[in-house]
Amino acid sequence: MRDVLAHVREWYAAGERFAIATVIDTFRSAPRQPGATMAVSAGGVVVGSVSGGCVEADVYAVAEDVIRTGVPVVRRYGISDDDVFAIGLTCGGLLDVLVEPVDPESYLEFGAVAAAIESGRPMAVATVVTAGERLGRRLVIGQSIDGSLGDPGLDRAVVEDALGMLDSGSTGIRSYGVHGECERSEVAVFVQALTPAPRMFVFGAIDFAAAVARVGKFLGYHVTVCDARAVFATRARFPEADEVVVDWPHRFLAGVLDTVDSRTALCVLTHDPKFDVPLLELALRTGAGYIGAMGSRRTHEDRLVRLRAVGLSETEIARMSSPTGLDLGARTPEETAISIAAEIIASRTAASARPLSATTGRIHGSALVGT
Repeated sequence: MRDVLAHVREWYAAGERFAIATVIDTFRSAPRQPGATMAVSAGGVVVGSVSGGCVEADVYAVAEDVIRTGVPVVRRYGISDDDVFAIGLTCGGLLDVLVEPVDPESYLEFGAVAAAIESGRPMAVATVVTAGERLGRRLVIGQSIDGSLGDPGLDRAVVEDALGMLDSGSTGIRSYGVHGECERSEVAVFVQALTPAPRMFVFGAIDFAAAVARVGKFLGYHVTVCDARAVFATRARFPEADEVVVDWPHRFLAGVLDTVDSRTALCVLTHDPKFDVPLLELALRTGAGYIGAMGSRRTHEDRLVRLRAVGLSETEIARMSSPTGLDLGARTPEETAISIAAEIIASRTAASARPLSATTGRIHGSALVGT
């Protein structure tokens, strides 16, 4: 939704009806994960993607019908054994896609949803995706609870599950009885957790940091660059960063620990003991999903001695990726940033980071938390 928000907010403000297509479930090697979104305006403008190109043309046609009729539709796309020429995914996967109409009359809560995404406030949108008269009914769970899925018991059950999914940053389908009974499957509800963008903290205002900040923004992170040296930590040097902070790295991190979670990437690029040792002493005791430290092999060995000297355990030290990045033969700041980003992705997905030509099984991994 973040990818298409700027466009759809304009359409919504103009009062026109448009369609939003959302991947609600996937099977096997599907190219996009639940929550991937494509929007189509009344004038035929398309933004976003649900499959990377495999089924967009048919989704576009369905969206045109939905805009015209105002009736939501769920479509399944995939290769059919009975008709290999049918519209489907050449990768062999399956996608279930909800295509729903959006306008100020039918989706009163959309403005609040958009505002929550822009401000970084967590919000969940639960939509009935079972065929029938309830299809398309939605419940918005944020600072308040708005809408209804058609039954008070179902609403209560979905709110409870949605709050848990917001905590974990997970998106997917949950099944219930018609009155919200658990372990029943009469009603399928797609719960989309709209969580704030994951955080990337880049410490050390060097040329490599500028490249890492650019790649981090490209990957969808909220990027903060921090350095104690005001002459280097400037907006002009880091225009892509969301924040540029002048402070001692460890002191700054201590003040934002409440924003560090399993989706957070901490990139320590200072390779100066007076900065990185106190910073890593704190960072390695957080719940950050990735903690990388730049430096040569010699710097790494010296860093290990210093970290042990300040009392870090071997288990805590083992959480550090040092030297940071994958072995790509990187030389330039841009190549190094790509190697770091590749390691961050691999650590988050628990993938092998080997060439796909040397692996078997699914190519597209499971959904990334909070995306």
